[in-house]
Amino acid sequence: MTELRTVEADDWRVMRDIRLDALREAPYAFATTHATAAAYPEQTWQEHARSSILAYLPEFGEQPAGMVASIQRLPGQLELVAMWVRPQARGRHVGSALVEAIIERARRGQLARVHLWVTEGNQAARRLYEGCGFTATGERGPLPSDPSLMELAMTRELES
Repeated sequence: MTELRTVEADDWRVMRDIRLDALREAPYAFATTHATAAAYPEQTWQEHARSSILAYLPEFGEQPAGMVASIQRLPGQLELVAMWVRPQARGRHVGSALVEAIIERARRGQLARVHLWVTEGNQAARRLYEGCGFTATGERGPLPSDPSLMELAMTRELES
């Protein structure tokens, strides 16, 4: 069973470590590079921690199995960002639990939709998001960390 925990500012090191693992394992999936993130000062990690949720599985102990964060950039919309699940935890509903946690966060904030970007070719992530009710918007753009890759925008409208 997946346990979800909202990250507190004091837990920033745990969030930093999984984020750096994610950037090493799947650099094609993130807008930030490992080198950039590794150079962040403690204050930046503490700020990132406040918007993050970590997933835990019993066999991982205190090492998170996955992560996700959210940012409200536009009125009425929550942006799902920094989603990643450790390879050995994939296929165990960790990703869907993390996505649902962000959807619930948006509902609590009375927001109308959740938006995200997924790298073209990352079919596993796209299937996960589609399974969670997201649809492609038709928007495309270059991945900020590697402009040779393109991202697709997806959204899920929330019931009022």
